[in-house]
Amino acid sequence: MLNCAIIMGRLTADPELRTTQSGVSVTSFSVAVDRSFVRAGEERQTDFINVVAWRQTAEFVTRYFHKGSMIAVQGSIQTRNYEDKNGNKRTAVEIVANNVSFCGSKAETGTGNAAPAARPAAAYRSGNTEGFSVLPTNDDDAFPFGDTDDDDGLPF
Repeated sequence: MLNCAIIMGRLTADPELRTTQSGVSVTSFSVAVDRSFVRAGEERQTDFINVVAWRQTAEFVTRYFHKGSMIAVQGSIQTRNYEDKNGNKRTAVEIVANNVSFCGSKAETGTGNAAPAARPAAAYRSGNTEGFSVLPTNDDDAFPFGDTDDDDGLPF
């Protein structure tokens, strides 16, 4: 059996951290996810998907995400039954988050102190081959597949 859900969208409200009676951190939030298709002459539709995060994931979400933040959520779909305040039986469908990730720019996510992006090595960036060297090869074991004998001088 397989139960995997991955969504990416924007938080509809600031997530609030709660604690169960046994001291476990939990937060519930909703993610607005645009549908991938648009009918001719209509506006793009949006689904509002409920998500629950527990323990460290809940603490991470409430610390670093806020209303409007772009978020990616990976988890599983779960249903539960409950009675509302009028005594009506209801069913809730939600994603239980296993992993959450930042999406979008640093300005959007508020992570301005993130590590700078990796830069290519100087020799590669300038087109200079000075930093590279030719590796010696032994014709007998240069490549595990051997030569295809197409007489181009290459071992493959």
